[in-house]
Amino acid sequence: MQPFVLSRPKTLAEAGDLARAQPQDSALRAGGIDLIDRMKEGLEAPARLIELRWLGESEAVMRALGPDGEGLQIGALVTLAQLAGHEGLGEAYAALRQAAGSAATPTIRNAATLGGNLLQRPRCWYFRHADLVCLKKGGSACLAVSGENKYHAILGGGPSFIVHPSTLACALTALDAQVVIRGTEARTLPIAELFVTPKQDAKREHALQPGEVLVRAILPKPGAEQRSGYAAVKEKQSHDWPLAEAAVKMSLQSGVMTDVRVVLGHVAPIPWRSREAEAALEGKPASEALFAEAAKAALAEARPLRDNAYKIPLAQGLLREVLHRVAGVPLPE
Repeated sequence: MQPFVLSRPKTLAEAGDLARAQPQDSALRAGGIDLIDRMKEGLEAPARLIELRWLGESEAVMRALGPDGEGLQIGALVTLAQLAGHEGLGEAYAALRQAAGSAATPTIRNAATLGGNLLQRPRCWYFRHADLVCLKKGGSACLAVSGENKYHAILGGGPSFIVHPSTLACALTALDAQVVIRGTEARTLPIAELFVTPKQDAKREHALQPGEVLVRAILPKPGAEQRSGYAAVKEKQSHDWPLAEAAVKMSLQSGVMTDVRVVLGHVAPIPWRSREAEAALEGKPASEALFAEAAKAALAEARPLRDNAYKIPLAQGLLREVLHRVAGVPLPE
């Protein structure tokens, strides 16, 4: 790891000024889980680390977790452990609590933050290898296409086939979250607009500009009888990355599903919202047959690589499981 200067600004304005002064040679740090990994692996060597955990009381919004008008605000410095244990995330926001509680290990969840989880870089082994120059690092091709691609994208891939690594992103997309970003000006985006596809820019995963800081996420007021859920499948349950994730939100009144959101994770370069599955479910009574139809629709456009076709039935089965649980329809034996 190369030497660096550690700066501890007291305000977001100061942090932004420091980042903009050295846009190519500075990095913002909160929990620092992924950033320190990348520095150890020789992928990055910032000359300056800007420590956000030392922000003063004037930036309390970065640590806020609670009501925001009729919705819920979550500061970027809120940890995954806080989210996993927060009693205010009831049935309406259960997908977020479940996603936070599923990530990594208790030790990591105590340090990892919402902001860091959303903005972490891909875990693709070609990207993480310091000696390999893949498309995301300025090379001419995604090395996974002709290499080992067991964990890579089956939806929306190309020219890079990474999968988005954020667990919270899947749940927050299903819950229609917005994110507040502060730089020289403040702006608010639907969370789907935070993420950048490889077709837009193969070298980036998010839309933040140099000097901008993700400040908080905002969840809208729950709809009538809103409920949600999340689940992931992993090769091992602790300290492992998902093979696939599914997050679902719906309002359920008299057995009829409305305001349905279906999002898949770790199958695409961004959290993958399936409008096809939503259309199959919207306005209809919950049933086992309908859930099977929606799961099939969600993966209809999958285009697997040589080693990852298994993700299609895996994601279909996972989505059916979450739909059954959220809608309260017993799973078939």
